[in-house]
Amino acid sequence: MTEQKYYNNLECRPSSERSIDQFSKLAAQLTHAKTNASYFTGLLKDIDPKAVLDAAALSAIPVTRKSDLVEGQKNLPPFGGMTAQSLGQIGRLFQSPGPIYDPEGRQTDYWRTGRAFYAAGFRAGDVVLNTLSYHMTPGGFIVESGARALGCAVIPAGPGNTEQQLEIIRDLKPTGYCGTPSFLRILLEKADAQDIDTSCFTKALMTGEALPPSIRDWFEGRAIHVGQVYATADLGAIAYESNVNEGLIVDEGVLVEIVRPGSNDPVATGEVGEVVVTNLSSAAYPLIRFGTGDLSAVLEGESPCGRTNMRIKGWMGRADQTTKIKGMFVHPGQVDQVVKAHKEIQKGRLVVSNDDNRDAMTLQCEVSAGNDGLVKEIAQTVQTICKLRGGVEFVTPGSLVNDGKVIDDIRTYE
Repeated sequence: MTEQKYYNNLECRPSSERSIDQFSKLAAQLTHAKTNASYFTGLLKDIDPKAVLDAAALSAIPVTRKSDLVEGQKNLPPFGGMTAQSLGQIGRLFQSPGPIYDPEGRQTDYWRTGRAFYAAGFRAGDVVLNTLSYHMTPGGFIVESGARALGCAVIPAGPGNTEQQLEIIRDLKPTGYCGTPSFLRILLEKADAQDIDTSCFTKALMTGEALPPSIRDWFEGRAIHVGQVYATADLGAIAYESNVNEGLIVDEGVLVEIVRPGSNDPVATGEVGEVVVTNLSSAAYPLIRFGTGDLSAVLEGESPCGRTNMRIKGWMGRADQTTKIKGMFVHPGQVDQVVKAHKEIQKGRLVVSNDDNRDAMTLQCEVSAGNDGLVKEIAQTVQTICKLRGGVEFVTPGSLVNDGKVIDDIRTYE
């Protein structure tokens, strides 16, 4: 029997057919959100869901940005009035850095990552080493749900514990990997040093970090085919990479717009702007025109692979200072918490770098007088609040640039 080319036929349907189907679903989603979620009751009070029949009508709805969630959830816990089901009807409840609470609905492959796995070459019967976090944050579950829906077995490894993961690779011989590019590289290099065979890996689905061409080539040189999925804790899969590696194809379960940062206005095709997403498939969390804070741009035309949905260039930076490091978001408010926790710090600035294509962060602190003990104390506070390890560097008071930046992302990708 010939293997099917696509996860299902939705991916290759005519664009006009997709538009009619998706805007029909949008009307139902708008009605559901307006009726059952108090935030959207207010936001959509002047909107007739049945009248939102095209992208122009959708653009009249104000954007709700990710940066609004912390304040909204603080004022109306736990979800800022954006959920349309009671807590007991939700499958899982997560806390991401911020803090931001995220719900998971109960349906199979709630996060819609099965399509991304299929496009990356995964098939039923594959054994997947999943190294995204399962602790409080949804990352591990986002990809596990898709792999399991596809018929794969999943090893819930999570991040870290490299020695134990090397034992798992040696004994269980997973055929696929899911997680950040940097961690797979760490595993493979340590396996090489210990003469552990990793030829079992033939495919990988990457997420959480940028994937520079040099790193992709490094994996491909080891006969590991690499695909990517662009997903968030609020929305699940937004777009995924096909085998031709020409942009990311928007998932069938969402509508994507690119808008001018800080505005509600869509930009022209090819112009860089903020990724704004409307979720068509979540009864629990019916996010409407949700601004992710990520920058991207629409690519002209359809993918050579035959999939007909919109394509975007992929992650091109942040529309605000919130930054993703090693697959975890770090918010300016968290940096402020660290600074305020130590009276010795007059001003702080988190610098994010990626020497050797590995993410690292250093908190530069204006301190009049410091010592090694204070360095350790601040580093511990960084890890506690940001959930990531970071370096600490003392600088002369008044030396940090007066440009309003709390997080300075100086990473480059080649």
